[in-house]
Amino acid sequence: MSRIFSGIQPSGELHIGNYLGAVKNYAELQRSYESFFCIVDYHAITIPYEPEDLRARTREMMVSLLAAGLDPSTSTIFVQSMVPQHTELAWIFNSVTPLGELERQTQYKDKASRMESVPAGILNYPILQAADILLYRADLVPVGEDQVQHLELSREIARRWNARFGAEFFPEPQAKLTPARRIMGLDGNAKMSKSMGNTVGLLEPPDSVWEKLRPAVTDPARVRRTDPGTPEVCNIYHLHRAFSPPDVVANVETQCRTAGWGCIECKKVLFEHMNKELAPIRARSVEIRARPEIVDQVIGDGAATARRVASETMREVKERMGLV
Repeated sequence: MSRIFSGIQPSGELHIGNYLGAVKNYAELQRSYESFFCIVDYHAITIPYEPEDLRARTREMMVSLLAAGLDPSTSTIFVQSMVPQHTELAWIFNSVTPLGELERQTQYKDKASRMESVPAGILNYPILQAADILLYRADLVPVGEDQVQHLELSREIARRWNARFGAEFFPEPQAKLTPARRIMGLDGNAKMSKSMGNTVGLLEPPDSVWEKLRPAVTDPARVRRTDPGTPEVCNIYHLHRAFSPPDVVANVETQCRTAGWGCIECKKVLFEHMNKELAPIRARSVEIRARPEIVDQVIGDGAATARRVASETMREVKERMGLV
């Protein structure tokens, strides 16, 4: 069975952008692949944070992942910092990665341009990402479009290490783009992000979801109720494509183009289908929070399984490199 690996930041409760762009896909993929899903708390410490907040966000992310359908009996779900081999392999990969490759990374240039003092962790972030993936010798990585460049660097690192120390030991992981690749925020201006304040929480109560959805940006051409629209440029239409059945999506497109519905009517239909999918997830999260020992066991068991696999990889890596 092919193996997949994917990491997710410990941002606390998932929002629907995380869910549609990654986690919903994880829940499907775990049925067909040997799956490793990692909460990447080492990546999270490259920006300022409060320790207690990080612990709380990591645990809340685990609750959200379990509620959204990740199954610890099928996949390995774990926290990155509980598997020390991640940083061990990252240091090894530092020895085969040219500085210029890191400086050319789009995300590095973007982040560095907004910082007065750039931590080395920002530069080396994609090396740790490569270690995350290659430590489990994963064949496939479910990613969004914004991570494809980092994945290409992971393949390059695998090629460089293999050329020096062992042909084809590390597979060159391939991207498996998710069906809903990029989810825009409710403001319609940027990718859905908590830092932008344009998200809908996966576990938010229905009343709160509607309060956010009701004023959300739609097709700017629909100034009046009678103005026909272009659904392709409307973020609400794209959310329909993610949450609503195909026949409803087709009707939404027709009603938008002909001004048969106003935007509020369109949002009400979207809200109905969003709530139909999210209600069971919210219910599962309540059950999970009521039994914290379940979360403790998943965290512990997942780390133990990940360490076993990671230890075997590092044993062979060290042997091939002449390390004692």
